[in-house]
Amino acid sequence: MTKLIRVLPLSVALFASSATAANYAIEARGDAMGGVGVVSANFLTAPFYNPALTAIYRRNDDLGMILPSIGLTYNDQDSFIDDIDKAADLIDEVQSDPSKAGELEQALDDLHGDQLKVELGGVVAFALPNRFVAANAFGKAYTESYVSPSIADTGNIVDDANDSRIQAVSVAVTEVGLALAKYQTFMGQHIAVGVSPKLQRIYTYAYEATLKDYDLKDVRDNSTGETVLNADAGFVWFYGPLRAGISASNIVARDIETKSMPSNPNQTYSYKLRPSYTVGFGLVADYATLSVDYDLNEEKRYTGFDDNTQMLRVGGEIDLLRQLKLRAGWKRNLAYDNLDDTLTAGIGLSPLNLFQLDIGASYTNENSMGGYINFLTSY
Repeated sequence: MTKLIRVLPLSVALFASSATAANYAIEARGDAMGGVGVVSANFLTAPFYNPALTAIYRRNDDLGMILPSIGLTYNDQDSFIDDIDKAADLIDEVQSDPSKAGELEQALDDLHGDQLKVELGGVVAFALPNRFVAANAFGKAYTESYVSPSIADTGNIVDDANDSRIQAVSVAVTEVGLALAKYQTFMGQHIAVGVSPKLQRIYTYAYEATLKDYDLKDVRDNSTGETVLNADAGFVWFYGPLRAGISASNIVARDIETKSMPSNPNQTYSYKLRPSYTVGFGLVADYATLSVDYDLNEEKRYTGFDDNTQMLRVGGEIDLLRQLKLRAGWKRNLAYDNLDDTLTAGIGLSPLNLFQLDIGASYTNENSMGGYINFLTSY
């Protein structure tokens, strides 16, 4: 919890720069189930996983809304926060006690190669299911932030410490869109197709400071912004509880360049927004769900940072009399061989079916956790 509190200033600072609400799919039900949703999302959460599911709903669903869903995850597997604090303290101590130079050298060695990742986001949605063209108007905003040190090598440990820098790059994306979907039978098969045209505002940030003077809430000061049109699309086939589907997000590719680092006008980073394709398979019944999602391609985002993703996700849900839902999941990033798996869990509460509260959490290790919450209702 202490680490979580210490990374919040970075997340809040970036999230405040986005106009509305979040993450790639920070949505407590799906995140509690390992992040699955290509075939297991509902008509309310469909725009964040597979717009085709907007057309799949119960007969008594006439209107639904999410107000809002929010979530936060942080990944500090290298203990960056502890290492930077230790190095900053030793920089002061070595001035009065030169014998601590060896400890400072070790602290810089420990800091070398560290990386911190923080994500914050949320969504809102207003769905109008119908048998003609089902619709879901949605808003989403999320931030991703990566922080790493640049350790100097001058041959003098004190000069190395003073010349070393903390560098951070971040992206904040706000988008609004409309998911449109149609259910139909084709050659005796039940299918649904959907598309989500959307307007995106994408901000990038580049930040640099010394080991002693860094303050991550200042990361917004060096920013660029760009407004683009984009779209998601999806397809789902189902027969009874058995489902299969595919979704494509951010169909229009973009490359966005950050501003240069203050110490080096030639040093910039590029954020690559590329189409992402995910297939899903699952059993979705009235009182139980089991689903698997697999990313077909590896996403490469910021150049110069180890932030690639290609996820395999597994998750399930048990519904107890429409009042209590128990969820659990697992996911792995296949882009790297040395990363820990992530376990997820959560509950859904529906008191008297008046509204639903979803709570979820994720755990990778003691330095990598997340929490999510939804408020939603349908009529």
